[in-house]
Amino acid sequence: MFRAITSLLVLTCATIFNVYPTYADELKTYIVHLSSPEGQEFTPSHDREEWYKSLLSKSASITHPKPGFASKMSAEQARVLENMEELHTTRSPSFLGLQKNSFRKSSNNGKGIIIGLLDSGITPGHPSFNDKGVPPPPAKWKGKCELPGCNNKLIGIRNFINGSLPIDEDGHGTHTSSTAAGSPVDNANVFGNANGTATGMAPLAHLAMYKVCGVMSCQGSVMLAGMDAAIEDGVDIISLSVGARISKFYTDELAIGSFAAIQQGIFLSGAAGNLGPEITSLLHEAPWILTVGASTIDRQVRTTVSLGNKKLLDGESVYQNENFNHKFRPLVYPGKDGDKDASMCTEGSLDHIDVKGKVVICDQGLIIGPERSMVVKDAGGAALIITNDILYGETIKAGAYVLPASNVGYKEGLEIKKYLNSTCSPVATILFRGTILGVKSAPQVASFSSRGPNSASPGILKPDIIGPGVDILAAWPNSVDNKTTKATFNIISGTSMSCPHLAGTAALLKSAHPEWSPAAIKSAIMTTATHVSLDGHAIRDGFNKLPADIFTIGSGHVNPSKANDPGLVFDIQPDDYIPYLCGLGYTPKQVQMIVRKTVSCLKTIPEAQLNYPSFAVSLTRGDSKTYSRKMTNVGLANSTYTIKDISAPDGVTVIVGSGFQELSFTEMHQKLEYEVQFTWHHGDEVKVRYGQGHMTWVSGRYSVRTPFAFTFE
Repeated sequence: MFRAITSLLVLTCATIFNVYPTYADELKTYIVHLSSPEGQEFTPSHDREEWYKSLLSKSASITHPKPGFASKMSAEQARVLENMEELHTTRSPSFLGLQKNSFRKSSNNGKGIIIGLLDSGITPGHPSFNDKGVPPPPAKWKGKCELPGCNNKLIGIRNFINGSLPIDEDGHGTHTSSTAAGSPVDNANVFGNANGTATGMAPLAHLAMYKVCGVMSCQGSVMLAGMDAAIEDGVDIISLSVGARISKFYTDELAIGSFAAIQQGIFLSGAAGNLGPEITSLLHEAPWILTVGASTIDRQVRTTVSLGNKKLLDGESVYQNENFNHKFRPLVYPGKDGDKDASMCTEGSLDHIDVKGKVVICDQGLIIGPERSMVVKDAGGAALIITNDILYGETIKAGAYVLPASNVGYKEGLEIKKYLNSTCSPVATILFRGTILGVKSAPQVASFSSRGPNSASPGILKPDIIGPGVDILAAWPNSVDNKTTKATFNIISGTSMSCPHLAGTAALLKSAHPEWSPAAIKSAIMTTATHVSLDGHAIRDGFNKLPADIFTIGSGHVNPSKANDPGLVFDIQPDDYIPYLCGLGYTPKQVQMIVRKTVSCLKTIPEAQLNYPSFAVSLTRGDSKTYSRKMTNVGLANSTYTIKDISAPDGVTVIVGSGFQELSFTEMHQKLEYEVQFTWHHGDEVKVRYGQGHMTWVSGRYSVRTPFAFTFE
């Protein structure tokens, strides 16, 4: 449904980029009932104790699937949980290591920082936007509320859509806002499942909503007007869960508007888009925007497909009705004879197919989960299995279905259909497993997350980072008025969800380091990213379960606590982008359209020479290219950094220039420069189009990693 049209910026909403809305959440409780991770059985008590300790050490958010497991919790562990001051239903803050007594506390939970969101509007009365404990906005704030309901949390609501109110009509803006900076809300649940407390990444930050999008799309000129208003109002962070594929920055309203933002010291987080696993499918390719891909978190709301041949295949669904009879029922695939609509269970496609009392297989498609399950229910189906197609791969989501269901991966879907065709009387049922924590494959890049290379600027590696974007719980409106509403929540998947996670992270960093520029914040996030999942393996791609390549993962997975103390940063001032833009071949007039001031383009630099926290290098056989980088010390005043390791593809050498193998700093904010030479030797053959590598500077507790992306011409 996505169209890459220059004049149209498409909202990354559930039906376009968010990839099928789903519902679920987690629990806060001082007596926590837990099911074993990945269905693991703990025979020695030591193993069970180690599992509980791992949860407590890494997370302030503990979830349970349903009652009945209290007996597995020791008295000591129960007392530990009982003394915990906060547990969160939104698993992602705790998954990212934001315990109360760590980084989030030291950064004042984002206090005093204003996050502006360009989105579909907001639901002012939602409890996620209550202002308990939130101080008044800073004196610089010039924004206004065009709707009743503002307070110290929600300090601005403005509308730029003609004939509309700034109320959120589809839930997207409410969800992204509360993900970035929602206030704590007790008893958050969906359909009574998993009561708990929900909170955003920076719970004491202020929020301002700029409604620039309708239910399906938003015009570029409207987006630019909203961006300019946010800048004028005095926001510190802008979250962009919207975008379009644009080939030239001077024709991209978002690139133009966001450049004006960085000129005012405003940080921008932009969704990478949900057009993966297609390559060169990115949004927000400008280097002054943090481009964010989507990853999984370590929680699943699991259901299992049980087949008549005794095979068990795991999937996910929030709907887990305890009254469901788990007996085997006939298994049917409406698309078995090639009817595409019936294969996806579109509306009306089952009218002449007997599915009554049966378990129905539906292929993944552009129909959202709840609507698909309603079609099956209305046709008399007893249960639903949604099978991913090859592009969705193994990324599955916990859907808010209206009957027992399981969304399974592509390989599992093939297995189910293989069984269906192997017998004259196939049967199946759905088993409910509840909420599973500590899923060791997390984080994993979502199959739908857009990938590079960067088509608008091949010399800049994109995406920059990945962050939580699958099955993210956040606020959801239950009405389209501005009256106080109940605490309704939804789980949605998409880069629209990962984007506000990084906006909230940036708010925490800005609060802790008010002197840092937008580029310094971006650098801190990128150079401290993690590259392994909880099982210790390289982060995998949800498309094929193989290690994610650099054009999928960028610098890696966000690690907020490490980003708070990166040691060194690659800083860039707004005027530093001018010779870079001129080096793209833009005319002075075209560059002026972006930077909004007169330029001459007398000085140009190649893209890879921009002081970016990564390298994207194009080489031909025999090529040798040298680029420099300048590091700013934000760690210890007296510190010496040496290179720990350098990696590159076979046939390519990477050499740090003579005299640059060691960086010795004697004061804070001191800047030191080094050179890196990339060479593809004449006699060596490179058998791939793209390659990757990295280098790491280390000093004591600091590790500053710079990734390399290679294109071989």
